[in-house]
Amino acid sequence: MTIPKNTICLWYDKDAEAAARFYAETFPDSAVTAVRHAPGDYPSGKAGDVLTVEFTVLGIPCVGLNGGPVFKHNEAFSFQVATADQEETDRYWNAIVGNGGRESECGWCKDRWGISWQITPRTLLEAMAAGGDEAKRAFDAMMTMQKIDVVTIDAARRG
Repeated sequence: MTIPKNTICLWYDKDAEAAARFYAETFPDSAVTAVRHAPGDYPSGKAGDVLTVEFTVLGIPCVGLNGGPVFKHNEAFSFQVATADQEETDRYWNAIVGNGGRESECGWCKDRWGISWQITPRTLLEAMAAGGDEAKRAFDAMMTMQKIDVVTIDAARRG
């Protein structure tokens, strides 16, 4: 058993396994690698309940902890997924929003468990890295969007 040096721990009420399986089905280089059951009763569960789920999302090691309803996710943490084109952007966006999630602004959406995702086409990231007027035009275009529209960002980049 290899234990990563750094793992993202995500707190869930009781749905860590469902969330991990959804991520594994939705994103490449993602998998559920272990499901651990509680050896005894704990504040939000009983012996034998799923306590933790080890998984990867796009190659990033994570653990989902079924810690109960005490803590909620917010936008202070998000996964940013760099997409190659509109097709990939649409696929991930639609999977998240269409599975009980909700749209937000500027390429952000939340899955049904409250985890925030930034579905960000590479063209937008490249425009921001370019700086100057190109970045400003792309940024201004992005500020009017929910899901990022690649054609509109590309047009803004060109001026």
